[in-house]
Amino acid sequence: MKPGMDVYRAGPEAIKALSALQILLQDNGLEQSLIELVKTHVSWINGCGFYTSRHSRDACEHSEAEERLYGLDAWREGPFYTDRERSALAWAEAVTLVSETHTPDDVYDEVRKHFSEADTMNLTMLIATINVWNWLVVSFRAVPTKPPSVSISSCSFD
Repeated sequence: MKPGMDVYRAGPEAIKALSALQILLQDNGLEQSLIELVKTHVSWINGCGFYTSRHSRDACEHSEAEERLYGLDAWREGPFYTDRERSALAWAEAVTLVSETHTPDDVYDEVRKHFSEADTMNLTMLIATINVWNWLVVSFRAVPTKPPSVSISSCSFD
């Protein structure tokens, strides 16, 4: 794949605003492990190799267990996730695929059982924001890289 434009150079003010929102959402009351799982899962749904790779590494750096990352594409069947995490992953899928799912009532009801109004809003904004980042890097053909200092083997098992 031929790399496309550098979004940081092409739209610095827009990227600055999106980055500021991302920073705000990193400290929004949601647990870091949930944030990393959601960001990785949304990137995987979008087929975004750049951010799937990056968020997997970020999750490892935050001591996420390998089996939880490896099992993310089958989170409904895997025993590695809490009910709260499952509701967030289902919500992430529904919001990411909103043109197909229209966020089904049962998925909304389940996420609301586990998250306050403010946390549901923060979770939804997190999902929306990672979708925007995914759309940018997929559209402009960012190529995933693996930094030499970090590997997937740095994940730890619980």
